[in-house]
Amino acid sequence: MGVVLSLASPFLGALGALVVNKFFQTPGDAPGKFDSSNRAGFDTIGAESKDSVGWTVDWAAARERKERTMCGDRAKCGDTLASQVPSVTNSERRSRRFRAGLWLGVALVVHVSGVATRAADEPRKYTEARLRMVEKEIAREGVTNEAVLKSARQVPRHQFVTEELRPYAYLDQALPIGHKQTISPPFIVAYMTESLDPQPTDRVLEIGTGSGYQAAILSNVVKEVYTIEIVEPLGRQAAKVLREQGYRNVECKVGDGYKGWPEKAPFDKIIVTCSPESIPQPLVEQLKEGGRMIIPLGERYSQVFYLLEKREGVLKQTKLLPALFVPMTGISEEKRQVKPDPTKPELRNGDFELLVQAGAEGAEGAENVRAAEVGAVEGWYYQRQLTVVDTVAPQGRRYVRFDNTDGGRGAQMLQGMAVDGSKVSSLRISLQARATDIRNGATAYEKAGLIVHYFGPDREPVGEEVIGPWTGSFPWRKVSELIPVPPRAREAIVRIGLNGATGTLAVDDVKMTSTPR
Repeated sequence: MGVVLSLASPFLGALGALVVNKFFQTPGDAPGKFDSSNRAGFDTIGAESKDSVGWTVDWAAARERKERTMCGDRAKCGDTLASQVPSVTNSERRSRRFRAGLWLGVALVVHVSGVATRAADEPRKYTEARLRMVEKEIAREGVTNEAVLKSARQVPRHQFVTEELRPYAYLDQALPIGHKQTISPPFIVAYMTESLDPQPTDRVLEIGTGSGYQAAILSNVVKEVYTIEIVEPLGRQAAKVLREQGYRNVECKVGDGYKGWPEKAPFDKIIVTCSPESIPQPLVEQLKEGGRMIIPLGERYSQVFYLLEKREGVLKQTKLLPALFVPMTGISEEKRQVKPDPTKPELRNGDFELLVQAGAEGAEGAENVRAAEVGAVEGWYYQRQLTVVDTVAPQGRRYVRFDNTDGGRGAQMLQGMAVDGSKVSSLRISLQARATDIRNGATAYEKAGLIVHYFGPDREPVGEEVIGPWTGSFPWRKVSELIPVPPRAREAIVRIGLNGATGTLAVDDVKMTSTPR
């Protein structure tokens, strides 16, 4: 049944020291020093983990490390466009360390020595950063519900992370909160909330409390929030923060979200922030007639948001955006039928022929599907400034094109996969690429290319490899490189795009093979 915790008063202090010092060191860092550089896309929500993006990369250093590890000289690494890598000094290489995690946002490096107890009294720099984040990363990317935007402008996200991570609180990225979990990226939180069509009279059930940030956003736009967390330390900490921050209409419980909260049912809306393979039946039963549920469904590394509406006792399903969440643990994970093989890592839909089909399954009409969701590329998530071109392509009939005129703005797509570095020594990645007037962004990491970010057993970053960067203009050409896999790697995120650079990048026929260790 779990332990029931009640909530009250505005967020004072972050979520305590949740394993950051242990998990987030990079080679050369002093023990306990946080470096956001290697943070990539596991958007961990509550009992599980979520979906997110964007990194900064020391391109030259990564290339040099890869070539030293894999082949000793460039000639052995295949057709790579290596001539486009600029020369840099050692001091420049040292200075180009990873700085901002997941989604390439504004590089907000804000050091905070003390934080006021309430949002109204917080330092102006936090308020300004939050308002800028809402405008650039949420409203500009398609969220239009004014109540949701207003809540995002009000909720001090920096209070939901440790003090060490507060400089990164207003980037659109997941941040670690301990126990292999993260606080969700602000866009994902706003997107899921808007998809529910929240009303002031709604009673909402959240599965996966995590840091409490999603519950806080909901609290401002609905009547009551009931939230369940399977990881007890996270559930208790979230309840404490929400209580201190004054969210009196939120009630927390520690337990298995698969079972829902029957004592408080029925619910007008249900939001699931972790990914089961199929819809938990108890949640269906606890959803009120006419109610809505948003949930990421699918395999471990290939999921899609579904919007479910209960009509005359039957769920009508509408596919939304591709997503990447860690699995719903507990009963749900025990029932999972399809599990990835980390000894045989694979990329899906690298020719971009498969698209998310617009419209509802079992429901009348497709008018509820956003234009941005129609034709999204299956298997790839956090798609930004991406166009699927349906014409003659190097492979098949489709390719993808990234366009960006605003330096520093994200234009990319990502895909997660399982890879066991103790069993896999290297990956051969090939693709077709075409560039038109690509120019690097203002910072050293804003460059077009393909990046692979590796994560260890505790989802800690253990390395990154790059293919690129690409600049200028060139016709379709094949790029093929062999990149090493760190022995500690257990998961990876592949990112393709402009990464903050400007211009146009077209990509097709992305393939990957692995070599046993």
